[in-house]
Amino acid sequence: MSDIFSAKKYLSKISSKIIPNDRILANIIKIKNLVLKAKKMNSRILIFGNGGSAAIASHVSVDMTKNIKVKAMNFNEADLITCFSNDYGYEKWIEKAIEFYGSKGDILILISSSGKSKNMLNACKAARRKKIQKIITFTGHKKNNPLSKLGDINLWVDSNIYNHIENTHQIWLLAVCDLIKINKIK
Repeated sequence: MSDIFSAKKYLSKISSKIIPNDRILANIIKIKNLVLKAKKMNSRILIFGNGGSAAIASHVSVDMTKNIKVKAMNFNEADLITCFSNDYGYEKWIEKAIEFYGSKGDILILISSSGKSKNMLNACKAARRKKIQKIITFTGHKKNNPLSKLGDINLWVDSNIYNHIENTHQIWLLAVCDLIKINKIK
């Protein structure tokens, strides 16, 4: 009985994170509109994450490319990460990827549960130098984390539990894809 109670409590808690408020809904719509604008301008969506967030970046970039025909890229190739990390340091590998692959008008999505990853913070600085159109951050833990302060649009999950944060980020990002796809079908 205690296992059932624990599972129910856990799943209820994560479900509560997904219930949107007006701020979340407004930001999801803003992101949807930015993605559509990038598609129209033939710009790209560059998506980065560390660990589980990197897997989310891969999933979302494939869905954006395949399902809504937006040029979306993630940079999870081991050879690229290890090359740039070896040559420039792990804290700078995303910054260097943006310098090499980013263009004015692109959109940058950074997914970081803590919002404190140095490679993500350095990515924001590189994006500003490259005149990336918008920086969108997905974070958790502390509300005013360093990454959320550098983004143009910030979605924050009120949790310290990594799987709650990451699953919520994935649902929000895939909601953007589905909202575009659903509108296209009608």
